[in-house]
Amino acid sequence: MSNPGDLPLALYKANTEFQLRVNKLVMENWRKWLEMSTRAVDDGIAESQARVEQLLKAQDWVGLATIPADTFWRQLQQRMGDANVTNQIAANVQQHFAQGLQDAFETWQKDTARALSGLGEGALSTTQWSDMMGQWGHLWPWANSKGPTQGK
Repeated sequence: MSNPGDLPLALYKANTEFQLRVNKLVMENWRKWLEMSTRAVDDGIAESQARVEQLLKAQDWVGLATIPADTFWRQLQQRMGDANVTNQIAANVQQHFAQGLQDAFETWQKDTARALSGLGEGALSTTQWSDMMGQWGHLWPWANSKGPTQGK
C-alpha cells in the first residue's frame, strides 16, 4: 500500500473480518451447546416414556415393586456413560472454539501488519501519527492516562 490514505480502510477491513470470524465462532459454539442440550432433553424424554410404559406393562404388584430397583441401576450406568460422553463433547467444543479464536487473531495480526507495512518508511509524519492516535483519547479515556483512578 503506497498511499497512506488507504491505511484506515485496510485497518477497518482487518478489524471487520476479525469481528465476523469471532461472531461466527460464537454462533457455532452456541449451536453446538444447544445441540448437546437438546440431545440430553430428548434422552430424558425417551427414558421417562420407557419408564411409564414399563409401569403400564406390570401385571402384578411384585413386578411393579421391582421396577424402581431395576430403573435405579440402569439409570446409574446410563448417567455415568452420558457424563463421560458429555464431558468429551464439551471439551471438544471448547477446544474447537479456542483454536478458531486463535486462528482469527493470527489472521487479524497478519492483515494489520500487512496494512501497516505497506506504508513504507516516512509515509506518515509524526504529526499525522499523533493526530491519528490522539483520536483514541476521545473514544477511550485511558489512552490519555485519564482512567477512572487517575482522573479523580
